[in-house]
This record gives sequence, structure tokens and C-alpha cells, in this order.
Amino acid sequence: MKTSEIIKKQIADNPVILYMKGNPQFPMCGFSAAAVEALQSNKCKFESVDVLQEPRIRQGLPEVSEWPTFPQLFVNGELVGGADIIKAMNASGELKTLLATAKAE
Repeated sequence: MKTSEIIKKQIADNPVILYMKGNPQFPMCGFSAAAVEALQSNKCKFESVDVLQEPRIRQGLPEVSEWPTFPQLFVNGELVGGADIIKAMNASGELKTLLATAKAE
């Protein structure tokens, strides 16, 4: 299976998926830590992929998503964005609303 197909399947199979450096228990950068904190503060169940452990995913995801940096959050198959967008949406309440739609599906 091609890397792009693996990524598309992961995104399709998981209502909320975070591509990050490290894992939720041990984020390996401040941006990934901020994204995890935002999701956890909304009591959101999510899948994560450690791009440091998956070099093919780390290289291939920016081509699929057309977003160059990590973390990358996808909800309901759509790219939400990176840490700054996630933090801003969390502060405004938009993230909670969006995550609620993922749980409902």
C-alpha cells in the first residue's frame, strides 16, 4: 500500500486523528503538547500517529494534506490545522463544537 493510501485510510477510519511528534503521553515538541492539551481539555478521544517513529508518514502527510508542519489535526476527514489554529479554536470554543460533531458520527 502506498504511503498516501495509508494516510488517507487513517484519516477516514478515525473521526479525530492527530499527527504529532511523540505521543499524547510524551509529546516531543511544544506544538504537539499544545495540541494534545487542547484535545484532552475537551475530553476528546483521539488517535495519534508519532511522525518521528513513522518517517514515511512524516514525509508523505504534507503532500496529502498540503500543510507543511506538525502537528496536524483531522476531524471527520478534514484538516483542521496545526497548533496555533487548534489553540485559537479551543480558546473561542469552536474546537469543542467541532469535536462534538466527530463524537456524534
